[in-house]
Amino acid sequence: MAERKVTVGSRVGLHARPASMLVSTAAAQPVPVKIGMEGGRALDARSILSVLTLKAKYGDTVVISAEGEGAETALDAVAAVIEADHDAAENGAAG
Repeated sequence: MAERKVTVGSRVGLHARPASMLVSTAAAQPVPVKIGMEGGRALDARSILSVLTLKAKYGDTVVISAEGEGAETALDAVAAVIEADHDAAENGAAG
């Protein structure tokens, strides 16, 4: 099992747009990816409702995990989405 702590980079947290991107990225991986708040329950990262339920805000630490062949690559892809400041890109700001 591979596990990683990741900091939420979107200034307004994992709201609809970043959550949707995260779910799409997780669904494209060869292994199931789980996501949860530090110390909380791990949820299916392929479920928009699960991701939104976290109510993860900017700067929060989430834990992502995956198991099986391709787990590290899956975590790399999902972590990149979580760490990105999608709001800055959307508004034309550098970030």
